[in-house]
Amino acid sequence: MAQPSFNTSVVPNKQSTTIVADLNPVQKPLVIIGALAALLLFIVIVNVTNITQGILFIIGLALGATLLHARFGFTSAFRRLMSVGNVQGLQAHMLMLAIASTLFAIILSTGFSFTGITPKGYVSPVGVSVLFGAFIFGIGMQLGNGCASGTLYSVGGGSSSMILTLISFIAGSVLGAYHFKFWMEDTPSLPPISLAESTGLGYFGAWAVQMVAFALIYWITVMIAKKKNPPMMKPLPTTTGWKKILRGSWPLFAAAIVLALLNALTLTIRGNPWGITSAFALWGGKALMAAGVDVSSWSYFTGPNGAALTNTVFADSTSVMNFGIMLGAFISAASQGTFKPGKIKPGVAGAAIVGGLLMGYGARLAFGCNIGAYFGGIASFSLHGWVWMIMAMLGTFLALFIRPLFGLKNPKPTDSIC
Repeated sequence: MAQPSFNTSVVPNKQSTTIVADLNPVQKPLVIIGALAALLLFIVIVNVTNITQGILFIIGLALGATLLHARFGFTSAFRRLMSVGNVQGLQAHMLMLAIASTLFAIILSTGFSFTGITPKGYVSPVGVSVLFGAFIFGIGMQLGNGCASGTLYSVGGGSSSMILTLISFIAGSVLGAYHFKFWMEDTPSLPPISLAESTGLGYFGAWAVQMVAFALIYWITVMIAKKKNPPMMKPLPTTTGWKKILRGSWPLFAAAIVLALLNALTLTIRGNPWGITSAFALWGGKALMAAGVDVSSWSYFTGPNGAALTNTVFADSTSVMNFGIMLGAFISAASQGTFKPGKIKPGVAGAAIVGGLLMGYGARLAFGCNIGAYFGGIASFSLHGWVWMIMAMLGTFLALFIRPLFGLKNPKPTDSIC
């Protein structure tokens, strides 16, 4: 990607994640192709299914654009924190989770819905499967250089190596689905625990507890930053005025707010929070079915998951949102002039494949990824979301020692930026 020419008349804030700069030219042919593809896909989705699926596809487009414009990372946030003590990403997470938890508490306690579907959060059991699954997911996302959402928006944004991550992510999801019965039935586990419904706190009480937790974590990050004085994130090039929305990069905190709002909107429309990786297992399952493998006999593919195997993929809300994320990121990258796929180094390719497999397998065991389990789980007041966060952090720490084996670099305290 061409290096932006920074506007020296603007003095950047050290904490800012964006800086006014001369942007790359718009890749107009790609923008047109992306817009036409999005319009065509929307029409197909609505005609094959219904308008609700079409709206979810549009939300997916907005999610992809938001992730791309802010380069909003879960993987990078964990890595920067564990390697050098940079807390900017995690602070954005806390803001996102605080807003989402507030909105989820209102929606779940009142049953508010735009479609008549009773909203239900992601509340899952806490057991060995979650501990192990989240841990290896933490390793995998650091090797694959992207989490579930990061993989999708990076593929749409033109990252060649992330295509390998996505393919192996799907393969790992299928393997996790194949072993699903063992992890669910033969390993110790507690039942699903909701801080709101399993404790007597109610949604207001659970909301208050989580607000305190977010504030405490944010305060700890401030103390970490003061003690370590870590290198700051490299500011992304942006512009001014209304062009900033379509052309420039967005501040992390702005993206955190938008992501929280979009997740809450998803909950009120489809009845569940935003998720990503169940679609990967479905795509892989459909591929195996087409190849003659009867995956319908697997424990994972029973009930709704089994019904999805025989339906059009456009009937799966997670799939259409995933399509939207990739297309939204593609259009945004072309608008920024940054869609420029490159060559893949052997070490990066190997890490992408291993990382994708670990993430796919781990997500199935842990009842979700950084979106479904971490973001959606915590916002739904599920204990498993908090456990996922801790275990993924531990996996990230171990991955810092594995990444150099594949030629991947980690941030260093002596770096000027990270």
